[in-house]
Amino acid sequence: MAADDRTVAERLRARFEDLTRAERQLADAMLRDYPMLGLGSITALAEAAHVSSPTVVRLARKLGYGGFSDLQAALRDELQATISNPIARHDRWAEDAPAAHALNRFADVALSNMRQTISSIDPADFDAAAALLADRRRAVFVTGGRISHALADYLYTHLQVIRARVTLAPGHGATWPHHALEIRAGDVLMMFDMRRYERDLLRFAEAASEAGAQIVLITDQWGSPIAKLAAHSFHARIEAPSAWDSNVAPMVLVEALLAAVEARDWDDTRERMRRLEALFDRSRTFRKFT
Repeated sequence: MAADDRTVAERLRARFEDLTRAERQLADAMLRDYPMLGLGSITALAEAAHVSSPTVVRLARKLGYGGFSDLQAALRDELQATISNPIARHDRWAEDAPAAHALNRFADVALSNMRQTISSIDPADFDAAAALLADRRRAVFVTGGRISHALADYLYTHLQVIRARVTLAPGHGATWPHHALEIRAGDVLMMFDMRRYERDLLRFAEAASEAGAQIVLITDQWGSPIAKLAAHSFHARIEAPSAWDSNVAPMVLVEALLAAVEARDWDDTRERMRRLEALFDRSRTFRKFT
């Protein structure tokens, strides 16, 4: 793995507090229209951000690039990565795969993904997202894409034990409009969208945003287009030595959110769990040995 394999966006967010006023203005513009704004000419980027061309060069060097051309090359590589299919992913990592056993190789990457993901998250932002999900005055809708629906299903299964008014909404096909119809201002839409970002999820997010919903997004290191609409977005590292992306880091975020939501109003959560356990006993759902 490279010494610094962070995306341009990750570097922008990590260095933001160290930037000058003009550089922050440029960083904001790039993040609002990421990565497309950075793929044009240096003049077009400077004009769009209302800064000078030398500011663009200075920012690129502060982020660790030799200059604007290197930064732009990194953006092009990122764009290619977001649209790569499983075969392309396999072929890319297999070319330089180390000799270690597959289990150790995968574990090393998964642990690195978790460390990088957690270090990139602002605790205050995480707490604000957990507060939204815990707010019983708000209905919560949970959705994901073709693969990421597994994360959505996992979060939903646990969240609906913790609190009422939680709905698992399919994010693809012809059914999402039915759920969008039920969303009201102030409700929460918890979304999962990883690379090869799905059009239906973006349309769902746009409809929810127009209805006044607060969107919480878990995406990858490059960032789903939904991030522009989200009140809170968390970027998890997902690359792995496999044809498939890894869900280890996103799952850590899911379980951390569940723990935070559960703890915010434990008395109500415990009472809801108690009533659920009584129903399980009545239905003899689980085997007991006494």
